[in-house]
Amino acid sequence: MRYCLALDLKDDPALIAEYERWHAPGGVPQAILESIRAAGILDLEIWRTGNRLFMTMEVSDDFSFEKKAATDAADPAVQAWEALMWQFQQPLPWAKEGEKWVLMERIFKLN
Repeated sequence: MRYCLALDLKDDPALIAEYERWHAPGGVPQAILESIRAAGILDLEIWRTGNRLFMTMEVSDDFSFEKKAATDAADPAVQAWEALMWQFQQPLPWAKEGEKWVLMERIFKLN
């Protein structure tokens, strides 16, 4: 299964550059990578245009957003990472209260 999500960065070139440095090879802490994999996320990519981010996630059959959220809430390393990343991020204008990454809806597929 593939999920696509979106989020905005604060529209500040210095903050965007720092966010990209954190996501360069070797920048994401090992504990975060392990938590992603343990949740059943098989592959994850983040793309950027301007200050808009687009994330794709390929997940296993047993992946659950609810389970991932509960596990993340109990993990101090993930909570520290999320607090750090929130310094660079801002919610989309239509995001619900407390929502960061917003699940996107597919509206077209070639096949």
